[in-house]
Amino acid sequence: MSMNINWYPGHMKKTIEEIEKKLKLVDFVIEIRDSRIPYSSRNPLLNTVLKDKRRLIVLNKSDLSEDVQNQLWIEKLSTDNNKAILYSAAKPNPSLIIKESLNLMKDELERYKAKGINHGPLRAMIVGIPNSGKSTFINGISKTKSTRVGNRPGITTTNQWIRLNPKLHLLDTPGILWPKFEEEQVGINLAYTGAIKDEILDTETLCLKLIEYLNSVDKNILEERYKIEIGEKTPVEVMEAIGLKRGAKLRGNEIDYTKVANIVLDEFRKGTLGRITLERL
Repeated sequence: MSMNINWYPGHMKKTIEEIEKKLKLVDFVIEIRDSRIPYSSRNPLLNTVLKDKRRLIVLNKSDLSEDVQNQLWIEKLSTDNNKAILYSAAKPNPSLIIKESLNLMKDELERYKAKGINHGPLRAMIVGIPNSGKSTFINGISKTKSTRVGNRPGITTTNQWIRLNPKLHLLDTPGILWPKFEEEQVGINLAYTGAIKDEILDTETLCLKLIEYLNSVDKNILEERYKIEIGEKTPVEVMEAIGLKRGAKLRGNEIDYTKVANIVLDEFRKGTLGRITLERL
C-alpha cells in the first residue's frame, strides 16, 4: 500500500521567509514536536533556517507516548546546542519552560553579565509543525485564549509576542509543513497523528496501515480496546470485526469502513488506545 502525500499551501512558503526575518529578534528557539513521532514531527527545513540558534526541543503530548521511549528520545535529541524536555501542553507548566530556557541560555547570559551588560528578557521564537500542540502550549503557558486553538492543522496564521514573565518573552509563528516528504513513512506518521488534514488522505488505507503497525507491536492493543479476537486476521478483517462490534454498518448490513477508520484514528489520536510511541529507538 503506497500513499503519496504532498501538502504545501502557499502561506507556508511565506511563513519560512517570515521566520528567517524574525530570527534576528530572538535569542533562541523553542521547537514543539509530537513525542509519539519525534523524528517525523521535526521540520527538516528548520535546520537550514535556524542554522546554529540554540533550541529547546519540547516533546509535547508525552502523556500519550511510552515512558521508556520518551527517555531514549530525550537522550538522543539533547546535544551541545539543543536541550530536549518532556511536556504535556494539556497540563501547562510555565515555570518548567522558564527554568529550562534560562538553563539553555545560561552561558550567553553570563557572558553579557561579565561585560556589565543587562541583556533584558530572553526572547524565544516558538516553532512547530501544524497540530504538534503549539497553540495549546502557548495558551497554557500564557494563561490566555489569545491564540486561536483548534485541532485542525494550520489555524495559527499570525505572529504574536507573548510576555511569559519578565525574564522570557515568546514569539509565536504559524505551523509549517515542508514541500515534499522524502520518506513516505514520515507523511504517514504525520497523518496518523492528525498533522495533515484528513480530507486530503484516504483514511481507510491509513487505518489499515495503523492496524498493521499496532498488531506488529502488540495485538493486545486492539483486542482489548474493541473486545475482538485478532489471531491471523488481515488488517481488513480486523476493521470488519471492529465494525461489527461498534455497529458501523451501511444499508444491507455492509461494513462502513470509513466510519471504522474514523473511530480507530480518533481513538489513537486521543490516547484512548493507550500510550503508543510510533517512532521507536
